[in-house]
Amino acid sequence: MGNCVPVTPGILETRDSLDLAEIMDFSSFYDDSDSNDTFVDYDAAPCHNHFCPLFQRVAPPFLAATCAAAALGTGALLVALAKRPQAWRWPQSRALVAQLALGTALFAALLPALAAGIGWGWHLGTGPCRLTYLLWHWSLFAQALLVASGSCGTAWARWDPRSRRLAVALWAVALLLATPAALVSGVAAGTSCVRRSVDILAPVYLLHLTLCLCLLLLLPAGLLLAALAVPRLRANWTAGAGLSWLFLGLWVPYGAGLAGEFLLQARLLEPTCGSFERFDFALGLSEGLGVLHCGLGPLALLLAWRCRRGAGGAGGC
Repeated sequence: MGNCVPVTPGILETRDSLDLAEIMDFSSFYDDSDSNDTFVDYDAAPCHNHFCPLFQRVAPPFLAATCAAAALGTGALLVALAKRPQAWRWPQSRALVAQLALGTALFAALLPALAAGIGWGWHLGTGPCRLTYLLWHWSLFAQALLVASGSCGTAWARWDPRSRRLAVALWAVALLLATPAALVSGVAAGTSCVRRSVDILAPVYLLHLTLCLCLLLLLPAGLLLAALAVPRLRANWTAGAGLSWLFLGLWVPYGAGLAGEFLLQARLLEPTCGSFERFDFALGLSEGLGVLHCGLGPLALLLAWRCRRGAGGAGGC
């Protein structure tokens, strides 16, 4: 969603990277003042960040609406799973869809706290904030791994001992991969999970960045190339597996934004006022696009299910 939440003057005293979306790793290069304008003390060139006031107005209602859509969509998906369990067949099998719904519910459950933090300055302690980071990234990484595993094989065709072992292993791996997100930085005092990031070359930060880029950027690219090259994987798309890739597609821009963030902080790209402000807008939009997955994902799975039912009966969607 963006790089700004209400903070008290004096908290942003350095050019250190800040996580201002409570649970993602965005950077802010601006310093709060007593006015509504924010400035960057970067090479003695003041910059007006017009994204911050826009973010503070738009983010809370956006998160609330997305959370409501996610609740309705996930609820409808669970009802469809419970009422017609035999109707779910691979590649959108019941076992896979139920786990995707679980990941979506976990992600959406964190949105009200984020909206409250941005809109009303609701403060959490360091421990709850790090737990929030952990759960947020756990749900993201688990869904990415689930989509990848469902696209490359028939492991979820039946809920048997083999698929149950795979599910346990997948969620455990996702939790392990999400751990650096909780450890990468501390929480600035008196803020709604605003984090001061460590040095961009710190091992924990580099590990976290690498994992995000692999799962949110390189994994979708690899799956797309594999689907184009292997006819069997392309056939999965016609059977409805492509709609589950909506999750990966919505998060690809954010993965690219993380790469751009690193290049800016490392000064591999020219760090000007204009580049920072354009980056703020682009990164805020990419995160908002990714967050939409928890509302659009369940609807896409329901659409795929209804299309297959229609194809078996009345000739399609």
